[in-house]
Amino acid sequence: MNTPEVQEIQEVDQSTPLRDVVAGYLAAAAIFAGIASVFFVPLRIGPPAMAVALVAAGIGGGQKRLAAWAVGVATAGWLIGMIVAVMLSRDVF
Repeated sequence: MNTPEVQEIQEVDQSTPLRDVVAGYLAAAAIFAGIASVFFVPLRIGPPAMAVALVAAGIGGGQKRLAAWAVGVATAGWLIGMIVAVMLSRDVF
């Protein structure tokens, strides 16, 4: 007979793999940093954000679409941040 405790343990074993959780958090951090690079120094924030997004995309798993968005947002944020910084004569680095 299956007891309720055994069923709960089986549900925990079938949870989201750790790599999906890590990839999701890395992608979310890269999206945040990509947006932040538009408003702050883009050369300090943008390339690490792109690197973190690429790591999240490399991990993949169930977060492939989020990681792809993270690569795009981080790259676009860096590019827009660089353009804004040059146009407004702000610090790039």
